[in-house]
Amino acid sequence: MSPALQNDRSPRARRLTRKTSITPASRTALKATSRGLVAKKRRDFDPHSFLATIGEGRRALTVPKGQAIFAQGDTADAVFYVQEGRVRLTVVSKAGKEATIGILKEGDFFGEGSLAGQSLRMGSATAMTDCAVLRIDKKAMMQALRREHEFSDLFVAYLLARNIRYEEDLVDQLFNSSEKRLARILLLLAHFGKEGTPETVVPKMSQETLAEMIGTTRSRVSFFMNRFRKLGFIHYNGGLQVHSSLLNVVLHD
Repeated sequence: MSPALQNDRSPRARRLTRKTSITPASRTALKATSRGLVAKKRRDFDPHSFLATIGEGRRALTVPKGQAIFAQGDTADAVFYVQEGRVRLTVVSKAGKEATIGILKEGDFFGEGSLAGQSLRMGSATAMTDCAVLRIDKKAMMQALRREHEFSDLFVAYLLARNIRYEEDLVDQLFNSSEKRLARILLLLAHFGKEGTPETVVPKMSQETLAEMIGTTRSRVSFFMNRFRKLGFIHYNGGLQVHSSLLNVVLHD
């Protein structure tokens, strides 16, 4: 705006402009309110109930511990939803090297690549514990996403969160030490949240699996796990417990 036009504005108009400007604090408050509304909307929508009523094209599966849900190279024609238990996602290279790319819990989707034109599974999914899984045919899933906007919003939010997680994993692999990578993955597996509260990780999570997840050897994982235990960051009591103090390893330069 030119100086001449600025001078033409009345004192009252200038006062109104100053009053309606958004301060950084106001902007933060607006963002927090927006996040709260989104969170409330997600709480109000129950994907369990919705997926149980979408009609044909869905099938409830009971998968015992250790059994494959699908294997790398299988036809990709469905999406899966974890109702109970833990699922491990893995990929095997042409040379036969296996890598764990994710551990899924109740409320997670997997196999969504079938919706984007993926004809064959790029990896395998195996039950880490006894699982209850809902198998949803590709066609039924597409219809559900078109019909129910709240479900579509929830699914897109899940995919975005998964994508962000993969980006963070890549940055972690590129720039952080194996000790920091192990600390981070343990906190993620424990669903780290409340300060000072130990939360149980997947029972009997093998050190080989942890090594695959962070890209190091089992012996290095064993070394760091012993160090974390001696420092009081983790505790073994039937299952592995992770304490919030482990965050110090991730934050320490």
